[in-house]
Amino acid sequence: MPSPLPVLRTENDVTAEAWDDARGRLSFKTLIDGDETPTTALTFGTATLESGGWLSPHRHAQPEIYYILSGSGVMTIDGTRHEVTAGTGIFIPGNAEHGIANAASTPLKFLYAFAVDGFSEVHYVFS
Repeated sequence: MPSPLPVLRTENDVTAEAWDDARGRLSFKTLIDGDETPTTALTFGTATLESGGWLSPHRHAQPEIYYILSGSGVMTIDGTRHEVTAGTGIFIPGNAEHGIANAASTPLKFLYAFAVDGFSEVHYVFS
């Protein structure tokens, strides 16, 4: 496999994906993803939950981090609720059940990251 290359992508370079079903009500943009960029070992992007939006409780084998960019909400990890606001960093262990909700009137936006080559390696199991 060739060595990974430096990659710079803005959110404007990526088409948003959106869920509005049992998985949640949110949009997300995966910026660095070995399935689409010449990168390895790290996959990350941003997710936005509009007012009343959520990501349903789920789990996956890989650990994940969230970093709250703007807004506020409630993050639940293995049944424990945590208030989160802009500037909050969150480590989610592999296989920990987690979800996040926005109860505020402004959007909640966060960065998510996995130590995997591509997003296709992450298999969500919703509760």
